[in-house]
Amino acid sequence: MIDPNANSIRIAVVGHTNAGKTSLLRTLTRRIRFGDVSERPGTTRHVEKIALEVSGRAAVTFFDTPGLEDAVSLREHLEAFTATAPTPPDRIRAFLQGPEAHGAFEQEAKVLRAMLDVDAAFLVIDAREPVLPKFRAEIELLNSCARPVLPVLNFVRSDASREPAWRELLSAYGLHAVVRFDAAAPFVGAERELYEDLGTLLRDRRDQLTQVVASLAAEAAERRSAAAARIAELAVDTTALRRTVSSGEFNDPERRQKLIADLQATVSSKTQRCADDLLALYGFRDGDADEAPLPQLEGRWSMDFFSAEAMKDAGLRLGKGAAVGAAVGVVADIALAGLSLGTATALGATIGGALSQGFGPMGRKLINLMNDVQELTVEDRVRQVLLAWLLTLVHALEQRGHAATGRIATSRNPQGETPMGRRLEAIVEAAEPARGHPDWEAGLATHWYAPPDRRSLVDEVARAVRPAIDRT
Repeated sequence: MIDPNANSIRIAVVGHTNAGKTSLLRTLTRRIRFGDVSERPGTTRHVEKIALEVSGRAAVTFFDTPGLEDAVSLREHLEAFTATAPTPPDRIRAFLQGPEAHGAFEQEAKVLRAMLDVDAAFLVIDAREPVLPKFRAEIELLNSCARPVLPVLNFVRSDASREPAWRELLSAYGLHAVVRFDAAAPFVGAERELYEDLGTLLRDRRDQLTQVVASLAAEAAERRSAAAARIAELAVDTTALRRTVSSGEFNDPERRQKLIADLQATVSSKTQRCADDLLALYGFRDGDADEAPLPQLEGRWSMDFFSAEAMKDAGLRLGKGAAVGAAVGVVADIALAGLSLGTATALGATIGGALSQGFGPMGRKLINLMNDVQELTVEDRVRQVLLAWLLTLVHALEQRGHAATGRIATSRNPQGETPMGRRLEAIVEAAEPARGHPDWEAGLATHWYAPPDRRSLVDEVARAVRPAIDRT
């Protein structure tokens, strides 16, 4: 049987303890559960393997190695092999056959064995660390294995970064190709640059690495399309959502408040499920509080879309284009034949924007008027708030590494005007045909079947969502 992984490029991920080796691999492979990540020194104690698959085959196999702990002493120890082992790789092999490789230098021996058995290595460096003699010793040890080494500067976004000093040291050892890659918040294009630079070191594998880059780009496009489709599904679902009640119930303040609360809970639940799906799509765990905590750390990434503070915040973030503000409260019903359908104005700020501006097709309005019926739907401005929240989440996940431990920040434009507001209006407008189809609200059953017209509208709305995602 042919081994499907036989042609895999083998990469050792090496570096000092707590430089971020496992974190880098979590981000490169989008496997948040891989290995153990901790600020405790020496978290990784054994060499662990993980593959990056392309078309069902392992295109790259990474070997996560323990941290180098005493490279200075080991470098001195290797001098004893100079007489019998003339080249640096010979001295490494001689050391690995001796008792010290299973004793005082056991951790270093694991790293060096991996180095001799791979095509190349990523040297992960915590750019916040001062350049000390131990790091020079580590580079010399790795170079002794005669394998191409590509330095990866981690944590370069930190104010404590010492990137210039590290670049000077690496150049002194002939390591001029250096990749800046923050495992918690990767730079746009950093992953592509990583494999392209590796291709300069492994010329005979350049075509294979080019395929990896192309595959990663295709996967990113597929994720964005899937995210746009999921958000479009929610946009159609919340537009179609409608609750019909008698005017008698509606005019009872206590009963009315319960109806509004039930509607709000339904919308929030649907939106949260959409957020959970987006987290899973990007390889994050729902409510992950260990490695990738999001806002509302102890619970789920959530927001009260109907609160005055949420509306006010959205107004500041989205600007005039979204027409969102905290002063939403009086929603006037459309007058029909000189008669107002109006009890909505009595709700005031209590509704928080939860009622619709309209009652759908003319025929349904006439029937409801004759039957003394009111309808609750989700107002456009509330839908803009929840769509903005989901798009903010997608933008953050697009730029978030799987080693991140901080909270996702929502950026705010101090001028109060962003292109997102206009894009949100386009999404809401695209979903508007669902307003006249209350039967299009997604059912709670597992095998709920969406009508063909609804599926077509979701596809159309997804085309309006995609530009808002692509702005990343």
